Amino acid sequence: MPKENKVLAIDVGGDSLKLAEFLYPDDGGVVLEKFAFAEYNIEEEEVEGEENFSEKFEDCLRTLLDEHDFDAKKVRMSISGQLAFIRLAKLPRLGEDESRVHQIVEYEAKQTVPFPMDEVVWDYQLIHRLSDNAAVGADGVDGSTGEAESEEDIEEPIDVEEEMEALFVVVKNEIVSKLAEVVENLGKEILSIESAPISCFNAARANQIGLGDCEMILNIGGHCSNLVFADSGRIFVRTIPIAGHSVTQQIAREFNISYTDAEELKRRHGFVALGGAYEEPDSEVAATVSKIVRNIMTRLHGEINRSINVYRSQHKGQRPTKMYLAGGSSVMDFTPRFFNEKLRIPVEYLNPFQTINLDEDVDREQLSDLAHMFSEVIGLALRHVTTCPVEITLIPDSIRKLRELNAKKPYFYASCVSIVLCLLINYMGVSRRLNHDKQRAELTQIEVDKTEKLKNEVKAVFGQLNDVKGKFNTAVEIAGKRREWTNLLNQIESVLPPRVWLTSVEAITEKDAITATRAGRPARAREANPWEDSSGMGMGGLGLPSAPTRTAAQVVKVDLSWIRFEGHSLVYRDEQLEEVLRENLRKNELFADEAENVIFEKFDLNKGDNNITYFKLRAKLKNPITVMR
Repeated sequence: MPKENKVLAIDVGGDSLKLAEFLYPDDGGVVLEKFAFAEYNIEEEEVEGEENFSEKFEDCLRTLLDEHDFDAKKVRMSISGQLAFIRLAKLPRLGEDESRVHQIVEYEAKQTVPFPMDEVVWDYQLIHRLSDNAAVGADGVDGSTGEAESEEDIEEPIDVEEEMEALFVVVKNEIVSKLAEVVENLGKEILSIESAPISCFNAARANQIGLGDCEMILNIGGHCSNLVFADSGRIFVRTIPIAGHSVTQQIAREFNISYTDAEELKRRHGFVALGGAYEEPDSEVAATVSKIVRNIMTRLHGEINRSINVYRSQHKGQRPTKMYLAGGSSVMDFTPRFFNEKLRIPVEYLNPFQTINLDEDVDREQLSDLAHMFSEVIGLALRHVTTCPVEITLIPDSIRKLRELNAKKPYFYASCVSIVLCLLINYMGVSRRLNHDKQRAELTQIEVDKTEKLKNEVKAVFGQLNDVKGKFNTAVEIAGKRREWTNLLNQIESVLPPRVWLTSVEAITEKDAITATRAGRPARAREANPWEDSSGMGMGGLGLPSAPTRTAAQVVKVDLSWIRFEGHSLVYRDEQLEEVLRENLRKNELFADEAENVIFEKFDLNKGDNNITYFKLRAKLKNPITVMR
């Protein structure tokens, strides 16, 4: 049989843990294959606390799974009513408009739940009931009084109008998350989490309890008692903090013994004292224990009466006609008799196994001893195979999100595969394109190398061409200067008056002229004229350029802006000669016409004999003559 047809039901009680594995054959039905029961090892000081509860639950659950070889992977779990907050709230009449039901329910939950909504896990279910002025069911039971009417008083229901109630179940997120985490860590998948009273109610309804009349189920557990009203499809739950633990504590105080010893004493001598004229047991200890049990049961009976009054007055419920007992502390002797006398209604034990089958390997004798504690487990099993009256699920957000993620995993994996295929196809295309481009790049690089080589050769040729060009231009420029010097000599000759001749003509730079002025002596012709020969004179002693001795790479341009004359005269006196020469130079087109641009450096009348005058002057050119150095 595939494991998918198996479910493990876990009832997490306040002091014990119940497990049962159910098989769902293909032909229908529910089969109990295995079951297990264990109590937590909880001391008296730990009873009221929840600090170590998850650890003890994990240890106990792990032990039971290992010892009984439960192999079902899917789990349905119920938690003690002591850990849950259960309320039945009446909703306002909405008429035909029920679109705002969820908003109203959420508002009612915020008003009802005593915890911050972000700290709890909660769920609700709507319950329909007939209005106060309508008859309930075909058996003629009135919804307000719960008393049966006579046959002739039965009338057809008129103006039947349904009202809605919301059943809220709330549990702290921290508690349910820890329990769920323990189960998930053991490799199980949680299908649902619900409160134990709800599971008990579903099991009772499956056994035809509360279909017409209002009937109660009292589950007396270790730490609390759950009172469940099953009233023609309606449910009302109250958790009462009076149970077997209360008896044990009272025994421990009465006999001044430890909690463990008191628990052992309760199990050995515990029964409900009959009271009245009944004879007490011979054992004084048993008599005392039985009286303690009766006192606790009397307190429990008082809470039951209050619960009945609240249900009938506030929720317009019917009067209970019968009560069923369940839970570990309900098996103390004379418990059904006690409640029968107090409530004056039939009381019997709940048998939830009428709707399921037992596997042939199940230990029936052991199961009969524990049957009164397995109503919640049966309710969990039935929920897996059929639609139950109440299907409230307290799944933590962490598990819900994990389920949503698991539901999306196939799409995620398909998307991943698609992405990988796209990337692979893209990679193949890119690789082929890359190889093609690489080949083209290699061919292009070969052409680039060839072009670069030609470019370098062209650059070298252009360099040689520019070098030759420079030499040629220099030679052309030098050759072009020939006429300048000839024209210069002609112009100088034209400014000389008669009987005046020159012995030296020098072209100098502006810097040389300034230096000569400051030093009071003429600048050397070699500094002024780079074309002089080694003797310091140009060709013919007139400062004309001689053949260059430098290379083209060493040649630089020099501007010669002054002409220095040196000569003699036979007739003119110094004043007349100076005036004539200055005037002629100013009028000449080659020289500057300002008077300060003609400077006589030396004038000597006593040089030599025969009345010969010696003079030395310099004149500034309008346009400097550029020569190559």
